[in-house]
Amino acid sequence: MKEVYIVTGANGFLGNNIVRKLLEKNVEVRCLVLPEDNGKALEGLNCKIYRGDVTKKETLEDIFNVDPETMLYVIHCAAIVYIKSKYNPKVIEVNYNGTKNIVDKVLEKNAKMVYVSSVHAITEKPNGEKITEITDFDENKVTGLYAKSKARTAKMVLEEVKNNGLNACIVHPSGIIGPNDYSDTHLTQLILDIANGSLRACVKGGYDFVDVRDVADGVISACKNGKKGECYILSNRYVDVKELVDLISKAAGVKKIKTILPMWIAKVTAPLSELYYKIRKEPPLYTKYSLYTLTSNSNFSNEKAKKELGYKNRSMEETITDTVKWLKENNIIK
Repeated sequence: MKEVYIVTGANGFLGNNIVRKLLEKNVEVRCLVLPEDNGKALEGLNCKIYRGDVTKKETLEDIFNVDPETMLYVIHCAAIVYIKSKYNPKVIEVNYNGTKNIVDKVLEKNAKMVYVSSVHAITEKPNGEKITEITDFDENKVTGLYAKSKARTAKMVLEEVKNNGLNACIVHPSGIIGPNDYSDTHLTQLILDIANGSLRACVKGGYDFVDVRDVADGVISACKNGKKGECYILSNRYVDVKELVDLISKAAGVKKIKTILPMWIAKVTAPLSELYYKIRKEPPLYTKYSLYTLTSNSNFSNEKAKKELGYKNRSMEETITDTVKWLKENNIIK
């Protein structure tokens, strides 16, 4: 049976890494890209690009037009990752309503869906307790607009599985970092600021950071190995901010950052940081939400993904080394 893979948000950070991995398997890959996006992340790749918008169901007809005998897998990555303080209605429009449109098309085509959620959708446990997969998502028990949108959407997806027979599973990546980032995510901006010498201090705290390529492998495995109605955490390990910036400094060949700011100072200056990066038209590093994240419980367990998806992690040193190398090769780090 012929296999076709649809990847929404295909030119995003995770999306384009998934596409690259799929193409190694010699399967047909269809990429959904917004009409106004340049698609730079997919240049030179042997995939089929379809222009469309998940919030406009009528634009999804062409990419879902497959022969009835085709085994269709839909990897839904399209989302707005949002850490700013100001409310943005587009987050709900894309992350929730857009996913509902994709769900409707998956049901119509009797396809298999892997919904890319986030660990932020999972209710945080107290006192550093181990966080494992849940099925009772509640947007009122998570913090921040992005997390709430992801929790609401995960709940909707599982309700569609239960009530309408949707063949879907959910994956929850932690903080993604790695090469092939053409969309200037916050962690890549951190690497650039350190490599270019514009960041002179870091803050206390840390989070679970994971290589984008490991997440991509986990997502692809979930297409065939992920069980209907199940959720899988795709995490790595807790990485202290100081450890992360030291790895970046080493890979970039610059002096280590020695100044570590107390969290209270970072929180007081966060509004200025948002304004600073807004003026520079760059993704902000420190916001009220990102600082909350660095002090939250990120003791995630990926044992289920390892057992059922064959999920694996590479070292953070390898991730940072490869990322800096990619940034230099593409003249993003001067």
